[in-house]
Amino acid sequence: MTIGVAPKTEVLRKEVQEKYAEVAVNPDQTFHFRHGGPLAEILGYAMDQVDAMPPQAVESFAGVGNPFSLGAIQLGETVLDVGSGGGFDSFIAGQAVGPGGKVIGVDMTEAMLDKARGTAKQMGQEQVEFRQGFVEDMPVPDGSIDVVISNGVINLCPDKYEAFEEVFRTLKPGGRLYLADIVVHKPVPDAAKENVDLWTA
Repeated sequence: MTIGVAPKTEVLRKEVQEKYAEVAVNPDQTFHFRHGGPLAEILGYAMDQVDAMPPQAVESFAGVGNPFSLGAIQLGETVLDVGSGGGFDSFIAGQAVGPGGKVIGVDMTEAMLDKARGTAKQMGQEQVEFRQGFVEDMPVPDGSIDVVISNGVINLCPDKYEAFEEVFRTLKPGGRLYLADIVVHKPVPDAAKENVDLWTA
């Protein structure tokens, strides 16, 4: 199931990568969306936990909700963070699973991956790793994940059906999906669907 008037996948991916590379490298800039610590507070994250992180773990956060409000993550579980960005949600999941668990962050933007890997090393979260990949084709084995988290990423994919198929491929039987995203309840005009800037908003 594809959207006929959506931008070509390669065009959309390039635009999204450029936008979020800028958020990774220059988080002090003003963007057309909120980001960083102030956004985390608005979305209901535990600020004592947020404030305990190094600034680079928080400053490029650009989610749309709080996936951790949907359920608990247990010690020792394996978590997949789909569209992990600078690693903010991955690091929270890393604290939850502990050293006996595992968190895999997947993102397509090299600048975000570089930032996340450096921060994981600084925080000593050896149970958290970051891999480059697309939501529609993630480098994660079938049926290997206890919990998938994703925060404001599926809306950036032109083919939502393919993205969800890939998410469910990775989950173990009985696995959970904690998803925070944007949902539009009214038909979107074709002109808006064709506007790449609106897709990357």
